[in-house]
Amino acid sequence: MTKEQAMNLTFTYPHVADEAPEQVEAAEKFCEGYKEFLNAGKTERECVNEAVKMLNAAGYVPYDETKLYQPGEKIYFINRGKSILASTIGSKGLEKGIHMNAAHIDSPRLDLKPNPLYEDRDISLFKTHYYGGIRKYQWGALPLSIHGIVVKKDGEIVEISIGEKPEDPVFCVTDLLPHLSADQDLRTLKDGLKGEELNIVAGSLPFADSKDMKERVKIKTLVLLNELYGITEKDFVCAELEVVPAHKARDVGFDKSMIGAYGQDDRVCAYTALMAEIQVKKPKYTTLCILTDKEEIGSAGNTGLTCDYLLHFVQYLSEMQGVNYKTVLRNSKCLSSDVNAAFDPTFPQVMESKNSCYINKGCVITKYTGSRGKSAASDASAEIMGFFTRLLDEHKVFWQTGEFGAVDVGGGGTVARFVAALNVDVLDVGVPILSMHSPFELASKLDIYNAYAAFCAFTNDER
Repeated sequence: MTKEQAMNLTFTYPHVADEAPEQVEAAEKFCEGYKEFLNAGKTERECVNEAVKMLNAAGYVPYDETKLYQPGEKIYFINRGKSILASTIGSKGLEKGIHMNAAHIDSPRLDLKPNPLYEDRDISLFKTHYYGGIRKYQWGALPLSIHGIVVKKDGEIVEISIGEKPEDPVFCVTDLLPHLSADQDLRTLKDGLKGEELNIVAGSLPFADSKDMKERVKIKTLVLLNELYGITEKDFVCAELEVVPAHKARDVGFDKSMIGAYGQDDRVCAYTALMAEIQVKKPKYTTLCILTDKEEIGSAGNTGLTCDYLLHFVQYLSEMQGVNYKTVLRNSKCLSSDVNAAFDPTFPQVMESKNSCYINKGCVITKYTGSRGKSAASDASAEIMGFFTRLLDEHKVFWQTGEFGAVDVGGGGTVARFVAALNVDVLDVGVPILSMHSPFELASKLDIYNAYAAFCAFTNDER
């Protein structure tokens, strides 16, 4: 064997810009819509609303279980306002299986407690309970906005979004000045700010002309909320109010090659999966885009994938065609579209460089998730790995593989194991992310574009 032949046995993942420089401009154009999606969808409810707008514009209609849908017809189903399924009926019967693509639209954040508002030393504040895996110290001294709904005592639903418009006020969690932080500096980084210290400043002016009234600043805040939204303090009990970073998605770097934004885990995969679903016209296999909630807390609840709403929808479609849903699931394939941790040269010790993913080398295929000894993992088979990597190579999509950190350092999970429990072949595919779960995550535009290309190849598969 010659030296050249021997070298052909090796393989490295190339930088996308080196191999396909034309993709730089294409990725730039594609990501303009993605940034708009991020700015409009700061919560799972808002993401569903944006998805509905996009689906309606593309000709999708709400699912009607009494109707027999024909190949090429496009439908969607909303589950309780916080998760959504979108499907295009394929020309092959459902017994050949469905091509599913599942991403989540919830992100780590602060939630207002059921009894959140209080006053202390002439400042009104909200108590919060953090949602998902955050690094609490990152949420101090940061402009924040409040989003969500309040259900009033008469049943009226009031939508709240404040802190996003230029004229809106913002909110924040305070932190100590370095001059007085000697004791705080002795804390571990994990407790730099503790959970019960993540209190949101809501106001500081008292209710006028009532100096003998107690909690005048709290009352003033309630008066303003009542004037704006018609709500009272009791209405907080029946509310879902989420506190998120107020900043917009921005280009990062002199070359504008990356996007920095809140919530890219996992809305980067949600947007690309949805766009891939929308572009499909007459697929051979029925496609199903799943944008789900509650992944960041274990997919619990009736809007997460531990709930059977996905199974029920497959059953509905199967009954429509007179097919056994068990056969449909057994022959189906699913991409669990979620992000992975990109190699960060500032913190190389937590990664194993040969099995990490890198920005600008394409979408990342994660064979298994879990932590340490693959605990709570979904471990994809060699067959599904082979199927998907061949598909991407045929469509000239740039891809790489990556683990979720070095062995024994940590790990993470996705929705893959819940879909796999339905007897579906599942593979994790997504986008490498820097500063994951922070208020400002980074993703490469080239990787985002190749994730979209990968999802398009899957939805249009004719094999």
